[in-house]
Amino acid sequence: MPDLRPFIAGLPKAELHVHHIGSASPRIVAELAARHPDSKVPADPSALADYFTFTDFAHFIEVYLSVVDLIRTPEDVRLLTFEVARDMARQNIRYAELTVTPFSSTRRGIDEKAFMAAIEDARKAAEDELGVVLRWCFDIPGEAGLEAAEETARLAVDLRPEGLVSFGLGGPEIGVPRPQFKPYFDRAIDAGLHSVPHAGETTGPQTVWDALTELRAERIGHGTSSVRDPELLAHLAEHRIPLEVCPTSNIATRAVADLDRHPIREMVAAGVPVTVNSDDPPMFGTDLNTEYAVAARLLELDERGVAGLAKNAVEASFLDPAGKERIAAEIDAYTAAWLAR
Repeated sequence: MPDLRPFIAGLPKAELHVHHIGSASPRIVAELAARHPDSKVPADPSALADYFTFTDFAHFIEVYLSVVDLIRTPEDVRLLTFEVARDMARQNIRYAELTVTPFSSTRRGIDEKAFMAAIEDARKAAEDELGVVLRWCFDIPGEAGLEAAEETARLAVDLRPEGLVSFGLGGPEIGVPRPQFKPYFDRAIDAGLHSVPHAGETTGPQTVWDALTELRAERIGHGTSSVRDPELLAHLAEHRIPLEVCPTSNIATRAVADLDRHPIREMVAAGVPVTVNSDDPPMFGTDLNTEYAVAARLLELDERGVAGLAKNAVEASFLDPAGKERIAAEIDAYTAAWLAR
């Protein structure tokens, strides 16, 4: 197979499953750690690779929360958000739905209105200065329970920032059943937000069914275990419910044993809409370009196939129709010019 990495690097892309704090690169994390020297997070970027080596999903959550603790002021929020967009621009990401967990910041004392102002200021600057369009998914940190669900729903509905498009649920799945969050998703959906919970990453297909039936999911975060239930795969394919697939993340958190056994092939073969995403890229030693290269290898794609993956993400996004058309046209023009060389 040809080396598709140069093609992927220049390909206009959209990303639908990427976490706000989890996108902090070593340089951003190191800068934040230097601001807050009482943290156990290393302030040396070269030491972060070892720090971000996870033994299992529980250890990943522990490390993730230690980085969350570095975000203590609205200025930290603004720095993180804009610098994440800068890293996206370097990868030719034109549009991203960034999963933001406001509860993690407001419970640490950041004023909720100042938090909203910080992410919105960064969003507008990213679009004006970097050409990256950002939208928000406010997600419930499942490990924090119904208190976090109540607070996240209130912030999403009552203080809804301009860029907010969806409502999600992240964190551990084991011991955190999806149905208990139904009232909060109902409130968010009634307010016009889209439903995009994580499900079936470290638990079985029933979690995905619960996300669909109880939380009215329009897309599924991960959905890795869906392939163990042919009826579920058929349902996802028939109803065109996309899976937000994050291959390297699934290996790093031990949700999948190794890349060659990743179920993305079975998902695509079943006709399920698949998008490729990076989840918490610096923590997993990856980025979106790398994830596209991984998916291209696993699915044996050429340039047109990779461009098709990119267009899947655009189509599955909550961007307005004109915005979707613009990025899809960019993808087509770029691919045609590349193949005509």
